[in-house]
Amino acid sequence: MAARSTREWQAADARHFLHPFTDFQALAAKGARIIERADNIWLWDSEGRKILDAMSGLWCVNVGYGQRELIDAATAQLERLPFYNAFFQTATPPAIELAELLAELTPPSFRHVFFGGSGSEGNDTVVRMVRRYWDLQGQPRRKLIIGRWNGYHGSTMAGASLGGMAGMHAQGGLPIPDIAHIEQPHWFAHGRPAGLSREAFGIEAAGWLQRKILEAGPDRVAAFIGEPVQGAGGVIVPPASYWPEVQRICDRHGVLLVSDEVICGFGRTGAWWGSETMGFRPDLMTFAKGVTSGYVPLGGVMVGERVAKALIEQGGEFEHGYTYSGHPVACAVALANIRLIRREGLVERVAEDVGPYLAERFAELAAHPMVGEVQTCGLMGAIQLVKDKASGAAFAPELGVGMVCRGHCFEQGLIMRAVGDRMIVAPPLVITRAQIDEMVGLIRRCIELTLADARARGWV
Repeated sequence: MAARSTREWQAADARHFLHPFTDFQALAAKGARIIERADNIWLWDSEGRKILDAMSGLWCVNVGYGQRELIDAATAQLERLPFYNAFFQTATPPAIELAELLAELTPPSFRHVFFGGSGSEGNDTVVRMVRRYWDLQGQPRRKLIIGRWNGYHGSTMAGASLGGMAGMHAQGGLPIPDIAHIEQPHWFAHGRPAGLSREAFGIEAAGWLQRKILEAGPDRVAAFIGEPVQGAGGVIVPPASYWPEVQRICDRHGVLLVSDEVICGFGRTGAWWGSETMGFRPDLMTFAKGVTSGYVPLGGVMVGERVAKALIEQGGEFEHGYTYSGHPVACAVALANIRLIRREGLVERVAEDVGPYLAERFAELAAHPMVGEVQTCGLMGAIQLVKDKASGAAFAPELGVGMVCRGHCFEQGLIMRAVGDRMIVAPPLVITRAQIDEMVGLIRRCIELTLADARARGWV
């Protein structure tokens, strides 16, 4: 790769590269941040600045950067068989072996996997698979899939429709037909209902699903989909009462329950799967990101026996799939990644050590005058910035306080995401206690700088 200056990289980027979720004109005027290398939990940009990656790339680099085992696994598979497809009644050893291993890692009801290239493709597969299942059951009216406002399930037509991001729906005529939404189980955003504990609120929030099913007609509702912990929506950790009540409602009406594990899977919550942490039993689970720690794209759907049996025994040909379903290089990297996670005990480490320690350190941030709420689950954390701590009053959205804070984060050598005025982290599972201390120190400094800005501008 030719050596170029930062400005040369930025100019070429502006000329040719259209980035995801980006105002192209604004980025061209500012210039992209050029990341050149990485190791462990650290990144270095083209100016040589060292940056703590508290977002694991994009929720995915669970084992950290530079793991030789994953690099070697990719290299060996590229030399042996760089690609072959899973069409034409054909399979490759890495895809079969990974399917076996995933069946071993998931709850007993999961013995089958459908591979894709991303979480978005996995959720598109869910739509096709759920509707095919109900056709096979002789209930073709069951097409409606219910998601949640502020949920995220990808940015393809079906994935963006399942998700509840208003900005995405406004572009492209979304959602597609037979998709509906209910409110999210976010206690703080719903005004901390007077006299309603978090657990009581969890039951009430689950009841919104019951009402939507009855409103639509139970004979029309095919499935409910949700992230165990909402990720891109702001690390919204639901009350412990929420998911068991959702399970009860789905069971009562025979509705399929889909857990989007794209972010929560592979140890992020302190269990292999977020549904295990939250105490529910899905029929389908989508996965991606942490399956390869982001080293190579891979995603898919774990298919529970209720659905798999119908597809296998009744279905005939399932008219759906992708060129890269079961890509041998991606599957080889996933195998190496999962073996590393197991050998190093990273899931247990999140549950017993660094996860609780992150919660402890974040609890200290809750005392800050600009912080209205902190939440953690495993190695996911959120800090809600507020104008008034006592009342929980928010800043006016147009002020962009979260983006002000994010700007300070980059300046201080920290990647921390802003979702509105909610600041979130999801660091690599290999992070140490000392590195958590360093991360929290940077976060505290950035919140202080944001508060100073807010005071200087008369916002507080």
